[in-house]
Amino acid sequence: MTVAVSESPAAALLSAAAVRERCANVTASVTRGDSRWLRIDRDRLDACAARVAAVTRKRYPGLVIPYHSRWRHFEAGRLDRRKALPDSPHAHVDLTVISVLLDAGAGAAWHYVEPQTGLRLTRSEGLGVATFRAFERGDFSEGRDPFRVDARALCAMDAAKLGAIFQVREDNPLVGLDTRAALLRRLGDVLAGRRPSVLFDRLRGPEVTASAILHELLALLGPIWPARHELAGVPLGDTWRHPRAGGESATKGYVPFHKLSQWLAYSLFEPFEWAGIAVTGRDELTALPEYRNGGLLIDTGVVRLQDDVDTRVAWDVASELVVEWRALTVTLIDELAPRVRAALGVPGLPLACILEGGTWAAGRELAQELRGGAPPLSVDSDGTVF
Repeated sequence: MTVAVSESPAAALLSAAAVRERCANVTASVTRGDSRWLRIDRDRLDACAARVAAVTRKRYPGLVIPYHSRWRHFEAGRLDRRKALPDSPHAHVDLTVISVLLDAGAGAAWHYVEPQTGLRLTRSEGLGVATFRAFERGDFSEGRDPFRVDARALCAMDAAKLGAIFQVREDNPLVGLDTRAALLRRLGDVLAGRRPSVLFDRLRGPEVTASAILHELLALLGPIWPARHELAGVPLGDTWRHPRAGGESATKGYVPFHKLSQWLAYSLFEPFEWAGIAVTGRDELTALPEYRNGGLLIDTGVVRLQDDVDTRVAWDVASELVVEWRALTVTLIDELAPRVRAALGVPGLPLACILEGGTWAAGRELAQELRGGAPPLSVDSDGTVF
């Protein structure tokens, strides 16, 4: 008999509140000096906040800061591509889901040239615009309406079709092409004839909480992630082990992050708001524990590497060092956020806007200045984490 998620011990790990709690436990252990990998210098938080505030003012001089969202990548080149879409929440949600799932590291050698504008785009912006244009063409649709994602089209997606979407050639390789195609096929299987925008139908109402969006995403997407850990038959997704994570009974020692699911939840705020549905509890979600936010903390000296951390090797994503780094990222950006708000003079600024303004952009900028864009630690991951 299949155990419902709500009846499984896994339920205790499938929330943003669990992410904060377990990350705080790990951070407390590092603060005590229990880590062989990292240490924290909270005296550097103010300088880090000043850097984030400066980058935010440069990017958004009027301090009208949007959410950290996949929709920012669709605006690459300062173009409003959304006007090419129908005014349909189902189309917006379908596009958001498919595009975030395809947003893994592209590799330094890949680029995309947008046929409509001639723009040459790389990284997340290139992946986002390529997916947008494929959606606009109907590459994920089975019917006459191109502006939709159908399960059958996803199930038929292979590396050759996806390679054509991303303009992959021998001289333009994309990292993880087969993995991306397999992820879409698994999503098609899970949808079982439905569209990703079934999420919108389930959550439609005068308002929706950010936690409710994440809950639905974790329930829908849990089966499509690579097998890592599970409890009572329930996959835990982006959840890892750390000896000082705390917890009780079956969940002891687990640290959940749910980075890609939270990134998708943030990216769905706008489609719900465009449909007239208020998104409440936005700060229930956490900072995204990935290498731009985490790199910001290392590059500004808030997080310091111990002497035995080898920065020349690629660390396994499940290693104690990487799990610890990600946990510190969640907790310390929570500590950084009020300092950034104070530096900007915007006391009510949502965390999603601080990330956009913001921590992610400052992390990328510092990485470019110091290492040509590479993060301070290299992580060997399948793309569903970083």
